[in-house]
Amino acid sequence: RTRNRPLVTGEMTPRAALVFALSLEAAAFALLWATVNLLSAVLAVSACAFYVFVYTLWLKRTSKQNIVIGGAAGAVPTLIGWTAVTGRLDWAPVVLFAVIFFWTPPHFWALALFVETDYAAAGVPMMPVVAGLLSTRRQILIYAVLLLPLTLLPFWLKLAGWLYGVSALVLSGLFLLLALRVAVFRGGATDMDMRPEKRLFGYSVLYLFVLFAALVADRFLIG
Repeated sequence: RTRNRPLVTGEMTPRAALVFALSLEAAAFALLWATVNLLSAVLAVSACAFYVFVYTLWLKRTSKQNIVIGGAAGAVPTLIGWTAVTGRLDWAPVVLFAVIFFWTPPHFWALALFVETDYAAAGVPMMPVVAGLLSTRRQILIYAVLLLPLTLLPFWLKLAGWLYGVSALVLSGLFLLLALRVAVFRGGATDMDMRPEKRLFGYSVLYLFVLFAALVADRFLIG
């Protein structure tokens, strides 16, 4: 999957990539601090550092929990967006952080299930490679079960109205149903597009977009 990327083919040297990445980070930090606020800038650079050093350089090659812990970096933008507008942290962005954090494992493990041989060949200890397919499918279901009440928290805490609440219930209910199909799946499929894990992965991408879009729509339409 990555064999044609510039670093792999040698078109770009590791030193050049490092200098370019550090330059981007420095510029992004300065821009956020100057035009938004220091808290947002610190959160952004911290998320990037966590992704690079904790997830990519350490966990990805050493732990089957790599995507669980490393997924925190992908959830930080909820905190950055909130602090960019308000200048402070609150419980609302923490709830949204938790939603993305618990969404990440089933989303990524669904992908890992149907490219498991690629990870095994590369020596990356993703959950399906280390723990097996059955255990991974069970873990996907567990996270999907936990995700459903988490997505309803904004409604229960009165941070969002009925439009979001109904949307979250329907969207997360379907997510759970697809995860259940993945959990009980025991065979292969001639058509890879029909495998339940591939369906879950495709839906999981759309799911997060529609869920957050419903939150925005609820705010603007319901108030």
